[in-house]
Amino acid sequence: MPMKKARLSVYLDKDILDGLQAYAARHNQSLSLIAEASIAAFVNPDEREAALIKRFVRLERSLLRLERDNRITGEALMVFVRFWLTTAPPLPEPAQLAANATSAERYEAFMRALGQRLAKGPAAWQEIESDSPNSGG
Repeated sequence: MPMKKARLSVYLDKDILDGLQAYAARHNQSLSLIAEASIAAFVNPDEREAALIKRFVRLERSLLRLERDNRITGEALMVFVRFWLTTAPPLPEPAQLAANATSAERYEAFMRALGQRLAKGPAAWQEIESDSPNSGG
């Protein structure tokens, strides 16, 4: 026959009790279950630390992926700019003057297009990834 749980009476500040009740209601759990789990985490800090370490490891992996993706994006942009600068012929003088006159307008159009593209999703790199022969798509 399983051991019956022992009863414990505690006095809590009103704010703590309100927080406990709100948390229990949000998670649709009993006050006893939430209190027991909280006390267990307090009494057995190794379990709590293990959970935190696991979370930190996941966060670290995510940050490393973001860092890698950011480096790839920067490199791709630099390669593109270098390629464009070395292959695009300079504009003749009259065309340069016209281009300078409309540069602010073209920049605004570019920024609008970029904003629309970012709001639209999926990202261009996701489209490229799904089109690549190694992606299986």
